[in-house]
Amino acid sequence: MKYNYFIPTRIIFGENCIKENSNYMTIGHKALIVTGKSSRNNGSLDDVISALESHGIKYEIFDRVRSNPDLENVSEGADVARRADVDFVIGIGGGSPLDASKAIAVLAANPMMDAEELFSNAFKNKPLPIIAVPTTAGTGSEVTPYSILTYDRIGSKKNFVSPYIFPQVAYLDARYTINLPYSVTVDTMLDALSHLIEGYLSVKYSDFYFWMVEKGLKGLSKNYKSVMDGQLDLKTREVLLNSSLLGGMLIAHTGTSIVHAMGYSLTYYKDIPHGRANGMLLADYLKFNCETDGDKVEHILSLLNIGDIEELRSIVSGLLQRVDKRPDISESEMAHYASIAIQAPNIANNKKVVTQEDLFKIYKSSLMWI
Repeated sequence: MKYNYFIPTRIIFGENCIKENSNYMTIGHKALIVTGKSSRNNGSLDDVISALESHGIKYEIFDRVRSNPDLENVSEGADVARRADVDFVIGIGGGSPLDASKAIAVLAANPMMDAEELFSNAFKNKPLPIIAVPTTAGTGSEVTPYSILTYDRIGSKKNFVSPYIFPQVAYLDARYTINLPYSVTVDTMLDALSHLIEGYLSVKYSDFYFWMVEKGLKGLSKNYKSVMDGQLDLKTREVLLNSSLLGGMLIAHTGTSIVHAMGYSLTYYKDIPHGRANGMLLADYLKFNCETDGDKVEHILSLLNIGDIEELRSIVSGLLQRVDKRPDISESEMAHYASIAIQAPNIANNKKVVTQEDLFKIYKSSLMWI
């Protein structure tokens, strides 16, 4: 067995965790709060502001993060950070604000840096310190060294990676997820599921990480019926949030694989939410990998308490049908998406060698079932 595990993030989980652990907010003198609009409604922004004010820490709010933020959006946030002379960043929200906060932290500390240079994964000055407050249960970005941004030049999403963009502190309070729209709950749960599955099947996986896979998948297995029925109390929300956290901890070291590489085009071109796009592809991704990772695929199904891949497909399809209609995607579009996905670096994390034709077939067989 070999592994090299590193997460420098202090994880604080539980109800009222910000109020009860506000001392960990004191990592600077003035914060830029990076968020969207929902944090004003779910209580997270109020809790963060109260914690900062209790310690006499000043703050500026940048609440113009768009869904699937691009380079222009994070550059705008960095300009706000520099003008306000902040010395740390707090990201509040789902994957978009958290990923944006990481990019903003880099650009704010490197004023001469062009936003496209983020993808070089190298910067002269260390990013500003980051605190993460997730308000959805799926991204896992609060414990990863990744920031994923929309990159129009390639017509897809692209990530940059650095150990310096691990958040210093992550506060996870399921109360902030309690009033999430049903569609967002489903989408983010499918994102967490894909992280756990892709991480387990990654060539970078080590048996040391199995406890994350096991606890994460079992948590989703025990609660997906509650999601299906819309019976989502705080306890269920906590389990989903914990599974999301474990998925993030896993992919921080294993990376993602085919599903994410393929899902990005569905989001970019068809505006399909990220987790939903992943969910559409999961069953056929597993079928593709049965030849080289059959035992692991069986183990995944066992942990999920699911009989076979077709049952998984049926469950995911049932969830997707509750939140959206079947997407209209032509075969020529699928072929184009496959040509983009094959260029993604995370394709190399798949044990079985993947061709562009393989990706096209996965798109075709996946999308015909939705």
